[in-house]
Amino acid sequence: QRGLWFFSSNTEVELEAVTVDVTIQDFVADVVSELLFRTRQPISNETIFIFPVDSSTVVHTFYATIEDTRIEAMLWEKEEAQKLCKATSGMENLRYLQEQWDLWGPVFACFLGTLPHDREVTIRLCYVQELPMQADGAAQFCWPQELFPLILPWRRRSTDLFSSDEMPENLDFSICLKSGRGVSHIDINCPSTPLQYTAPDQTSAKVSLKNSPWLHCDLKLLVYYRGSHTLSAVVERRDPKAPPGSLLGDPVVMVTLMPHIPDTVPEPGQLGEFLFLMDRSLFQDAQVPSELPHLSSAHPSICSQNTLLFLLKSLPLGCYFNIYSFGATFKAFYPQSVEYTQESMDNAVGRISSISPDLGGCDLLGLLRSIYSTPLLHGHPRQLFIFIQRKISSEEEAVMAEVYRYRDHHRCFCFPTNTCDNFNLSQAMALETKGECVCIHSKMNMTSEAVRCLQLALQPLASGISLHWDLPPGLEVSMIRKAPEMIFQGHQSSIYAQIHGKAQDPQADEGAVTLQYHVGSQSFDYTLRFSLSPSADNRLPVHRMAMMHLLWELSWEGTTRAKEDARHSAVKSSLSLGVPSPFTSSVAVRMKQKDACGKARNDSLPQDSSMLFSPSCNLVPCQMLWLHGFRPVWFKSTRFWMIQKYQFCLETLGHKAPDTEALTQLSESCRGKEKLLSWAFSNLVALQKANGSWALTAALASALGLSKADVEGQRPREDVQSNTWATVLALVWLHQYKWKVSWSELLEAKTCRWLQEQAEVQLDECLEAANSLLGCFVEPTIFRI
Repeated sequence: QRGLWFFSSNTEVELEAVTVDVTIQDFVADVVSELLFRTRQPISNETIFIFPVDSSTVVHTFYATIEDTRIEAMLWEKEEAQKLCKATSGMENLRYLQEQWDLWGPVFACFLGTLPHDREVTIRLCYVQELPMQADGAAQFCWPQELFPLILPWRRRSTDLFSSDEMPENLDFSICLKSGRGVSHIDINCPSTPLQYTAPDQTSAKVSLKNSPWLHCDLKLLVYYRGSHTLSAVVERRDPKAPPGSLLGDPVVMVTLMPHIPDTVPEPGQLGEFLFLMDRSLFQDAQVPSELPHLSSAHPSICSQNTLLFLLKSLPLGCYFNIYSFGATFKAFYPQSVEYTQESMDNAVGRISSISPDLGGCDLLGLLRSIYSTPLLHGHPRQLFIFIQRKISSEEEAVMAEVYRYRDHHRCFCFPTNTCDNFNLSQAMALETKGECVCIHSKMNMTSEAVRCLQLALQPLASGISLHWDLPPGLEVSMIRKAPEMIFQGHQSSIYAQIHGKAQDPQADEGAVTLQYHVGSQSFDYTLRFSLSPSADNRLPVHRMAMMHLLWELSWEGTTRAKEDARHSAVKSSLSLGVPSPFTSSVAVRMKQKDACGKARNDSLPQDSSMLFSPSCNLVPCQMLWLHGFRPVWFKSTRFWMIQKYQFCLETLGHKAPDTEALTQLSESCRGKEKLLSWAFSNLVALQKANGSWALTAALASALGLSKADVEGQRPREDVQSNTWATVLALVWLHQYKWKVSWSELLEAKTCRWLQEQAEVQLDECLEAANSLLGCFVEPTIFRI
């Protein structure tokens, strides 16, 4: 989802009418919108148009019409654009906006000038967007509530109802759906016309929104296609004006992958590389002895150390891990990730308390670059757990550029603290890598949230992903955006490829692509046949998305002569398609409407940018900006808003005094029991071995509230190994308090696997004896056999 804002000292700018034309092909949307605003009062200050952008959206056309003036944005090579911007008055306003406004994230910003009283302002905005795939295979398209026309108060009856003849015809919202597999049905949360098929084979359909006073929520459209959603392909014809061999001069295919991943037990080669990045400011004022902390979970340092302990204990044997602490500088426990064994775990646990506080700078960027420069471990997906509290100064854009570059190679789970200075950046990192972000409030348990995310990180995934093409003789494929290293359960990936050559048989108009991957030791392959003769689309949405990915790839490859030539060619195409890139910058021009009409821009190919130097033109402040505020302008997920509301509720509750003395006493009593339980749980976890077992020691007996003599005396039989008996006891104790300690799931699972591997173990007898000793009743299902 995305929004639009006009910012000025006066809010009397109303959206009166909207015209939107959306074409959705499988998982790409092409949006052409026209928004009509009216100023109700004089606007004396400069008015700014701001539109959020992200890595799956390309904004390629923008212009505003105000009376007889037209302001149009276009791309220019970055060096030339910088020269033009130096000559543009008011550019300092963008810098002020970047540093002072409360919004956070990347936006397209353009100054529209002073708006006259009671005049229309028309905005034309066109963009292309990759659509997310839902778990059931549906493509999701969203349109924000803020971009629906307002219901004007003077048109409202006293009964708050509208008759059909009173509703203004101010919404024209049409959606065209296309898919070579066929459109099955849609699910839409706004009033709409019935789905109408426009092709006999049901490969295309259309639907329109109805104008209604109840359009008070974000439009959410789910499009369902026929057949399996594991694989889909959209082929787009070449631009006939472009030379063959160039990106525009060849067909481009977009392939969306969502592998079917069955629930399986991860195998040793699929367990992953887990990197824990700890902000050293979380360890400030720590007075913790060298033994494991367990006196309180409220102190941030102790909480951080406990969280790191439980994460380490929950890892499976055979995975790889490393721990980094960062502040003004960063340090690693190991020069490179090490295999998780009893020895490496003990070593890491012993070093947790040595993390020293650091309240200086925050070199997260340097740490990420160091991590990304190390090779991936074959078969072990890289997953980062980032715990952060301090501000990352003004390096958000550089951090996101690094994360975006390697987004197909890793996943980020981020845990900013409740100060939320870096919540927006953390959320963006998680969304870009298909991870998760949880803002840790003082009333939330950092450990339980972190271990819950570790459970997600340990889910099965598709690896060894490859695509194989079967095209008619004479045609070949070159990849623009390659398939990722792995795809996690419930996620998707879109890749792009250019189709070269000329088919030897003019009648051959079909190709095929086969997806192959592994989930553990299981192999899977799916084949999809697709048409090589798609209907023409002069707006070239797939080419635009492919161009964006190509330009980012080129920006990371260096500047050798051959690559420089390729870059020059790509930038030329970028300017033709209006696709922003690291090599280009936006420039806006103000001109009289009569001049604009003679040089009108085609939706597919913009005019020659030499018009910038026409005497009738004025340069206007216009750029892609990274805002440094605190409120996000990225609307890719509603999870953010849910988290923010949840956090607000907790803060509100945290400031309320208890209602009664009885409640106070009860609370104190509960806190005492919780501390005792936390103490026992921490000690028990600290004694668990890397393989999931426990040794029969006096320390274990003490953690369980027993004496070693009691434990020894209740062993069911002499031939039961002491470590087996100790492990069953610990497992039963953990399970007894599972309702209170939700993050014990991974520890229990690891313990059960170890018990299942022991030969001739009488688990039923051990369980009966453990229940008797601990005074509880745990079912045999605890062993998961």
